[in-house]
Amino acid sequence: MRRSLSAGLAVVLIAGAAGLWLTRPVKSDPELFAGLTGEATRGERIFWAGGCASCHAAPDATGEARLVLSGGERLTTDFGTFVVPNISPDPDHGIGGWSVADLDSALRHGTSPEGSHYYPSFPYTSYAHAEAQDVADLKAFLDTLPPSDRADEPHDLAFPFNQRVILGGWKLLAGGPSWIVEGDLTPEEERGRYLVEGLGHCGECHTPRNGLGLRDESRWLAGGPNPEGRGTIPNITPAKLDWSAGDIAEYLSSGFTPEYDSAGGQMADVVRNTGQLPDEDRRAIAAYLKRVPAVE
Repeated sequence: MRRSLSAGLAVVLIAGAAGLWLTRPVKSDPELFAGLTGEATRGERIFWAGGCASCHAAPDATGEARLVLSGGERLTTDFGTFVVPNISPDPDHGIGGWSVADLDSALRHGTSPEGSHYYPSFPYTSYAHAEAQDVADLKAFLDTLPPSDRADEPHDLAFPFNQRVILGGWKLLAGGPSWIVEGDLTPEEERGRYLVEGLGHCGECHTPRNGLGLRDESRWLAGGPNPEGRGTIPNITPAKLDWSAGDIAEYLSSGFTPEYDSAGGQMADVVRNTGQLPDEDRRAIAAYLKRVPAVE
């Protein structure tokens, strides 16, 4: 009996250790950035494509104040309330002391410089597609922005969601950065895929989720309940979005629909970002959206 109990305990300990190793926080290798130089002008384009100001600017900030990435926005979800952190270049309260590899660890692996898991309210499952040069460029641009000394606030989460160790298992279930739309895409459509599936993280809101908060990728961009609990997010597959590519590109520039309505709510904030992109990026997004499989 004692031998059986000992053997069973050993199996449990080995399985537990293997589970912790498989779900450990992953950090980026600094060698990935050896020889790369970030360029702030290119980084500004990545900044707007990634929608950084939409979450990290202070609540209700407008104009130039949106470039002060002090955080503080509260995201209410079924799992609790997440408080967006300060990512300004302040060395004490922001990310001024981060290396490019630290930023890459956060963006592509959801891992902090201290080696802990970030919650997926930060869309690293999409940012995982980011290219190393784009991360270096983004860091160069972020370093030019005004610092803020606002201290971060803790998230308001109940047990067990306040235990970051469980996020390793969630990441394992979420899988790695694979493309949703594949096939023989044109260079423009590939650029659009990079912007929509990656930097623009459109699927984080426009794709429905299961009870664990994982995206249902069989219904990619088909819309669903707002993750923050207010209303619904529309279906933007060709099953519902029947605008021309030109109409889509114009909407992403001006916010006006073909019916002369205008973007509202969270989408108005998205348009404030996409409106800063060059025309070719908006056309690429439109071309990609026309290739997405239609989902009723």
